[in-house]
Amino acid sequence: MKREDFIKRGLGSLGLFAVIPALSSCVRDEVVADTTTSSSTAITSDPTTTPSSCSVTNSETEGPFPTKSPATLVTNNIVSDRKGTPLTLKIYIRNINASCAIMKDAIVDIWHCDAAGLYSEYGGTGMQSTDMTAVHFLRGRQTTDTNGMAAWTSIYPGWYSGRAPHIHVHVYNSSGKSLLVTQIAFPEEVSKVVYAQGVYASHGQADTTNARDNVFSDGTTNEMSVVTGSVSAGYVLTHTIYVKG
Repeated sequence: MKREDFIKRGLGSLGLFAVIPALSSCVRDEVVADTTTSSSTAITSDPTTTPSSCSVTNSETEGPFPTKSPATLVTNNIVSDRKGTPLTLKIYIRNINASCAIMKDAIVDIWHCDAAGLYSEYGGTGMQSTDMTAVHFLRGRQTTDTNGMAAWTSIYPGWYSGRAPHIHVHVYNSSGKSLLVTQIAFPEEVSKVVYAQGVYASHGQADTTNARDNVFSDGTTNEMSVVTGSVSAGYVLTHTIYVKG
């Protein structure tokens, strides 16, 4: 598939249900000496506090590499054998049809590439020339808890040519009805620190900024994550997604 085809916007569908267990720790990558603690410069707010108003998060393409059978990948630790800087993801789902209230029991699928820019479950042609069809790393399904949160243990995503770093997300209601396909953007100052060390260093810095990315170029107001932490301690991503529930 040509790059210009898969970076266009679109929607997808799939679904079932799951429950969210407590987060577990993941294997840490070898890291260089860390001298900074980075955080996002995005507008931050307490995800546990209901806003007075909200709007639906931008819908985006699910890309060429969506999870083939997400109901079989109900897990909060999606690292598998991948190496990289630890990343804990906390994604909150809110319903604009219920005055922006938290949405319990929403089904959330996520998937992203590894440090080298490769996706599991695909391969053999184009940018995914390495065959990863028999593995299922960095993919997982969870269900939001009473706080509207779904959480995973992962690694900081890598990048591939033509795209800024990102995570794909597909949200369903508790019955499996598709509500939104979107993507999560990363603060560039954090990505630069991560990509300068460990298994990311050989791949180098991302070649596409959020502003030049064909998905994020129209703005990342509703898609920019808040990322806190450091290379040595690992990072925590917090993000709220708004849907019509």
